[in-house]
Amino acid sequence: MDPITLSRWQFGLTTIYHWLFVPLTLGLGWYVAFFQTRYYQTKDETWRKMAKFWGKLFLINFAIGVVTGIVQEFQFGMNWSEYSRYVGDIFGAPLAVEALMAFFMESTFLGIWIFGEGKVSEKVHLASIWLAAIGSNLSALWILLANGFMQAPPANSFVYNEANGRLELVNFFALIGNPKGWIFFWHTISDGVAMAAFLIIAVSAYHIVRKQNLDFFKRSFNIAAVSGLIAGVLIFLGGHTMGQYMAEVQPMKLAALEAIWETEQPASFSLLTIGDLSGKKEIWSIRIPAAMSFLACNNFTCEVKGVNELQATYEQQYGPGDYIPLMIVTYWTFRIMMAFGVLMILITAYFVWANMRGDITKAKWMKWVPWVLILPYLANASGWILTEMGRQPWIVYGLLKVEDAVSPNLTTVDLLISLIGYTVVYGSLAVSMVYLMKKYAIAGPDAAMHESVDVAPARVGSQD
Repeated sequence: MDPITLSRWQFGLTTIYHWLFVPLTLGLGWYVAFFQTRYYQTKDETWRKMAKFWGKLFLINFAIGVVTGIVQEFQFGMNWSEYSRYVGDIFGAPLAVEALMAFFMESTFLGIWIFGEGKVSEKVHLASIWLAAIGSNLSALWILLANGFMQAPPANSFVYNEANGRLELVNFFALIGNPKGWIFFWHTISDGVAMAAFLIIAVSAYHIVRKQNLDFFKRSFNIAAVSGLIAGVLIFLGGHTMGQYMAEVQPMKLAALEAIWETEQPASFSLLTIGDLSGKKEIWSIRIPAAMSFLACNNFTCEVKGVNELQATYEQQYGPGDYIPLMIVTYWTFRIMMAFGVLMILITAYFVWANMRGDITKAKWMKWVPWVLILPYLANASGWILTEMGRQPWIVYGLLKVEDAVSPNLTTVDLLISLIGYTVVYGSLAVSMVYLMKKYAIAGPDAAMHESVDVAPARVGSQD
């Protein structure tokens, strides 16, 4: 493999692995804050146990996210130095704010929550977990605003300096007001709440089946089912909004994920399209007439440009080249994401309905519930693969191609060594993560009240 391909594999591996932990951190912090609040309001010891137990799982996940997130930023200067040189003046601004504001906020207040119980007042202790949760989500916001620039750079936020061949930031407010970043934030925070809900549902079901701490886990299960349903609907609405904005700023990605080769008005929606292994030749397709026009424009008559027309337009605008993403990836990751996302909504809706009808602790289907934990992880990974692969060949959409962003002096041997090293280290971390999460999840709330997990507060991390 060439250095560009290996660099992409390395960044992709570290990004997907890191992002397995970040959404759970973003979502689970809100639950812990809520449980802590209910304890201080009611003095019901069950709420305190809930804050301690789910807080322990939150801290384990947080620690792994920290370690894997730091590696992300190193790669900008190592594998992607040309990218950093070209766009560092812009990309560095939100990352700096994330470190100076969100990172210090979350790390400071998380430390107070971990070590401050009984040493600070109840109000300060309660405020600390809320501020830690807010800080984590602010951290994600600044990262997503940076990623939003890479996906759809606002034209009024930068100028090109011909003297040094770099982009320079001229309007910080245009950068942080980028709709793409805020839609990302909406979608990601909802995803975090849903992922945390499914973790709580899965662990609670495990203990409910074994008739352990029924009040504790039934309460946790019901709260997670309701919040997971709400979050699932918000994810769906956020995705729909993202698709409509995609039609404006990334029409090639929209056409690729729907396998629309020729411009259509109205445009059909593909239920299933089969093509060759390159993803650039359609053999047969099942489509719903006019449905894609509604998804893209909220009406059944609008035009959706096809891949062939967009390719010709981009060749005239940017010069010769292949501007079509790997369609076999964009098409199927979109459908995997959608399928699991809809399934999550249906499952949580059923849980809410079942709880309203009777005692869920006696349900025979409860023994299968822990397996639902895999759904948000598959949906989440598929969504980010679609997001990043769908903008190819661009690393900054319309401004810088991936092939021009990689560090020029890297060799295949260098990258193979680092890629193998990352794979081994991350595999070891994965084993440790699964072991610790399983150990403390199975141990239950009583163990959480007497044991401690030593986690040093630090940042959540970054996303490409």
